Amino acid sequence: MARKINKPIKLMHVCGTHEHTISKYGIRSILPKEIEIISGPGCPVCVCPAADIDKAIEIGKRENTIITTFGDMLRVPATNLSLAELRAQGADVRIVYGPNDAVKIAKENPDKEVIFFAIGFETTVPLIGYEIKINPPLNFSVICAHKLIPAALELLIGIDQLNIDGFISPGHVATIIGTKPFQLFSDAYHVPNVVAGFEPNDVLMALAMLLKQIKNKEYKTENEYTRVVKSEGNKIAQKVITDVFDSVSSPWRGIGRILDGGLAIKDSYSKYDADKKFDIKIEKSIDIPPGCNCHLVMTGKIYPYECKLFKKICTPMNPVGPCMVSAEGTCAIYYKYGSNII
Repeated sequence: MARKINKPIKLMHVCGTHEHTISKYGIRSILPKEIEIISGPGCPVCVCPAADIDKAIEIGKRENTIITTFGDMLRVPATNLSLAELRAQGADVRIVYGPNDAVKIAKENPDKEVIFFAIGFETTVPLIGYEIKINPPLNFSVICAHKLIPAALELLIGIDQLNIDGFISPGHVATIIGTKPFQLFSDAYHVPNVVAGFEPNDVLMALAMLLKQIKNKEYKTENEYTRVVKSEGNKIAQKVITDVFDSVSSPWRGIGRILDGGLAIKDSYSKYDADKKFDIKIEKSIDIPPGCNCHLVMTGKIYPYECKLFKKICTPMNPVGPCMVSAEGTCAIYYKYGSNII
């Protein structure tokens, strides 16, 4: 006989793909009312600071430059423009599938500067690191806007009003870094943690594993995604990251600066660092426009439908904040699957 849940339980994930699965399949609607799943800052497009986009825009305004990036980044609002709006004004802004495509464009256009706007969590970092290591052409450079998930978890644990009882951690990140970096939170902060895959059964199993820990008053980091994730992670990918990048204090959009929350290109590869090559200084940027509550959505303090702009002024066709742009953005997901959410 199932044991009755006699107190509220709040669980957080930090992955847009997990939110997509939870919302698409209506997982919240089948849970007891005492169990709440909240979204953390699991969308790399959403947490990319406006200042970094402003920087890409300023570089893109120059003659003989080509800005390349992933498709989701084009429509993300920055301080005054988006990259899509910059392209509409005549700048050469191109969508690529990865950094290799950007390197190819640089080779095909030796008379132009080709800048790859690199975003993403640990999952995509080795791709950029590898391209930098194999000596791409000198007209290729990178705006490094990568963010690191474990540092964000530590910040979230410290937000008193959240009172998180357990984390569902992203399986794709753990594929690269392994499960050990997550162990700190269960050991030091006594917060159960389960690394999970992305199918509905993965999420349901992760929930069951977390609830079992909570019931037994255990504080462990467990691996539900054993078919892909190993405790040691991918050593080859980790070496690429440590060879090319340093972890640094880094701003997350709408959240603030997080210690060891991002990456910077090492000085030994500075010739590929767009920050140093172009020396662009952004004096003032606006992360969250007036009325937008993306910062509250990304830290699990409110649900998207609690924002007054949601579905009224802010829609996927007219995004006010970053959370309504990407397929991994919580607001965009709630907009698409609203009838399945509760």
